Amino acid sequence: MTAVALQYSYRIDLRGGVIPPSAFQVKATVGGQTAARTVTRVYSSTTADVDDRSRPGRPGDRLIIELDPNDSNARAAGTDPLPLDRAYSVRQVADVRTPEGEPVLRAGPFASRNDDVITPVVDDFAAGSCTDSAGFELDFRLYRPEGLVRNPQTRKRYPLVVTLHGGGEVADNNMTQLTSNRIAVTFAKPERQRRDPAFVLSPQIPLPRPMDGPDGTDWTDAKVQAALIELIDTFVSEHSRNVDTARLYLVGLSSGARGIYSLLAKRPDVFAAALPTAGWGDAATMERITHIPIWADHSVDDPVVPYREGRFGNPGTWALMNALETAGTRVSRGEWANDLPKAEFEARSRALLRQARATRSHVLFTSYPPGTTPVNPHLAWAQTYENDVVIDWLFAQSR
Repeated sequence: MTAVALQYSYRIDLRGGVIPPSAFQVKATVGGQTAARTVTRVYSSTTADVDDRSRPGRPGDRLIIELDPNDSNARAAGTDPLPLDRAYSVRQVADVRTPEGEPVLRAGPFASRNDDVITPVVDDFAAGSCTDSAGFELDFRLYRPEGLVRNPQTRKRYPLVVTLHGGGEVADNNMTQLTSNRIAVTFAKPERQRRDPAFVLSPQIPLPRPMDGPDGTDWTDAKVQAALIELIDTFVSEHSRNVDTARLYLVGLSSGARGIYSLLAKRPDVFAAALPTAGWGDAATMERITHIPIWADHSVDDPVVPYREGRFGNPGTWALMNALETAGTRVSRGEWANDLPKAEFEARSRALLRQARATRSHVLFTSYPPGTTPVNPHLAWAQTYENDVVIDWLFAQSR
């Protein structure tokens, strides 16, 4: 939770003044515990949005109170989104005046509680479900490009990004696949949609977790995979006027990456490119997907899905890339720390891409040395979806 917004019945005009953070106190009740949040910036606005400029705000009827995301009680979600409706209270404890000393907002004893929760980008996804021909239901979230929403009759065609979440997001809330790991919102956030407008389809595997055999994990479970294929096929068919079938992309992490390798092998003529992170798969099927552009990444010290050994008897990304090479595909490999600053991280990615182009390679593989992936070595996707070089590469691919 990064900010709270207060709406007033009148326009707030500070006439060039600045509101000190100390003028407001914010408390959060999370998990039954109430504690203060750290206020970092306060400014007026016309909308309930955070302003990233160095001098934020403009006269308006909203007051934006930004909060320190590093507060111990800042979390908004775990396995499920936390119940934050009415969890936040805001009290003004000092008068706010213009530079000339004229009062604009007066302090008082009353506190306001939030009566809504706004989740930027996530709120732009519609919720739905698809029941396949076998009766298995798969929930999903869908983002439609703004151009299509404004003009439903347009014949403009957009790429489709299908995101496959990891095992930790298997749930019945049709939400965690968006709020955890940022895999889907990466492709729907405004700055990316301005560069690459696209549909984003983000299904969620339901509980109880389906398992069919020792490696029927999540997206490779027979029931789930059949429903996923039918969901994609039906969506593309029903939106045939607006989906660019030459630009269907698969993106997934952990067991989602396992699903990618399985799905590509079963439908090798459908997808234009894929981004599998921290995955594993069947090396014997790699010969079927030698023609598909792939940019894979994995932490060398991953304890959950080992880099070489993988899981359930099927090898990890390192061995899968070797299998692609054995089948005749040139793989461009790079290795650098996963905790580099964004600019340096992207510079390394750009250099690897230049190497791939120089050698006519359409498969790239990034490895992260031990001890460089933040929080947990399994979370190799720490920077994957914030990496504009990788995402630009993905959207450049076409069948």
